[in-house]
Amino acid sequence: MSEKIVDLEELSKRSEKLRAAGKKLVATNGCFDLLHVGHVRYLQAARALGDLLAVGLNSDRSVRELKGKGRPITTERDRAEILAALECVDLVAIFPEARATEFIAASHPDIYVKGGDYTPETLNEEERRLLTEINAEIRIIPFQPGYSTSGLLEQIGKNGH
Repeated sequence: MSEKIVDLEELSKRSEKLRAAGKKLVATNGCFDLLHVGHVRYLQAARALGDLLAVGLNSDRSVRELKGKGRPITTERDRAEILAALECVDLVAIFPEARATEFIAASHPDIYVKGGDYTPETLNEEERRLLTEINAEIRIIPFQPGYSTSGLLEQIGKNGH
């Protein structure tokens, strides 16, 4: 398993050291089920905003809660390992809740990134409040049209019958 994959406690320790060293930490989170080129472009754009990129990964249980029965397709450990293999990703932490509040608190990012399907106003209220408290800049990276896990699964379903 990659040394990039850490628990929330270790993420907190590492991010504190990085901030003390004057590094700019960027954080994002998501399910990242069936990684596709839209994810890769998004993660590369997020990483370009700072010195390091921490990715919060929804646990299997929270993906089911968010996406429904049959998801995730890939286990949290496999998804974490795939993300950690990407050059643009510096740290990966799995979090158990549907909301990223604990991940945000642990990573304490300078910049928090979400995809273009969000606006600062549509972020979860609790997450947004915490980001404001820690003075994190919220950046939205434009959505990559034509790339989505749901779309891929739909296409696989059509071709599988």
